[in-house]
Amino acid sequence: MPRTVKEIERAVEQLTQDQLAEFRAWYEKFDAATWDRQIEEDIAAGKLDALADAAIADHKAGRTKKL
Repeated sequence: MPRTVKEIERAVEQLTQDQLAEFRAWYEKFDAATWDRQIEEDIAAGKLDALADAAIADHKAGRTKKL
């Protein structure tokens, strides 16, 4: 079993086209779940509060436009 990034890279290079497609689909889901979890942790920790406050202030001051 690969234990380093280089070993994983070499293993991925050996995949067939079908296996690579399967790996890509799995990795896309894995990466999205990881991203979602990190965003949720950042929100819970208040790391995005300043950005949200700035966006709300800009909107209230009329510095936003309708999408």
